[in-house]
Amino acid sequence: MDTTKEIVLTPEGRQKLVDELAYREGEKHDEIVERIKEARGFGDLSENSEYDAAKEEQSHNESRINEIRQILSVAKVVEGGSKRKVTVAIGTTVELADAKGKTTKYVIVGTTETNSLEHKISNESPAGEALIGHKKGDEVEFTTPNGKVKKYTIISITR
Repeated sequence: MDTTKEIVLTPEGRQKLVDELAYREGEKHDEIVERIKEARGFGDLSENSEYDAAKEEQSHNESRINEIRQILSVAKVVEGGSKRKVTVAIGTTVELADAKGKTTKYVIVGTTETNSLEHKISNESPAGEALIGHKKGDEVEFTTPNGKVKKYTIISITR
């Protein structure tokens, strides 16, 4: 993991990582240890696929635990600012309208929280970068990864 780049999280995103860490260090860890014990009971470990699978899962779990710890140790949590001059920033929900009046809402998040199914876009994505710092009423234009140019008007910004 590249630690030279600043990692930014919303308070909700940080809490999600804290919860995942607790699960992986507790319940998930205990479950894997139990599977390893059970698999050892099957005899010869050199030809024991259950044992190999459990050890591999243990390795993946430990890797993710280390990754989460690393993220949490360096991440900057951004809180919502004043409500007077709301500009697009990490943690804000932005409602956009295209030229035809069709509206779309996005939540601007740090890169580790991106989830297209929940309309959470990274502050480093083309759309996220274009939106950051703008206010309600501003027109924003950006090029998508597939080369299409998109134009939107910011309808509202909420925290």
